Amino acid sequence: MWYAIISQDVENSLPLRKVHRPAHIERLKQLNDAGRLLVAGPHPAADSAVPSEAGFTGSLVVAEFDSLSAAQVWADGDPYQLNGVYQNVIVKPYIKVLPE
Repeated sequence: MWYAIISQDVENSLPLRKVHRPAHIERLKQLNDAGRLLVAGPHPAADSAVPSEAGFTGSLVVAEFDSLSAAQVWADGDPYQLNGVYQNVIVKPYIKVLPE
């Protein structure tokens, strides 16, 4: 089943994001290589595709896991979560309707 992992950043998270981004991206690539990643990306703090120093307010990952608890364990192990980038993470089931 698909699960949405919705994360909210701490204030001024950009310096922490920069440090931990390679490890964060590597985990996402592993999901993608396994065919389990639907979408992943950050929420810019500015209304821009390149927010530069405005940074980000959070992230969204939609990926396939065997259960809600498996999705939560994966989210809990994210380098951004482990290193203080995220202040809050919500994991919940997601049903993909469109596109088919």
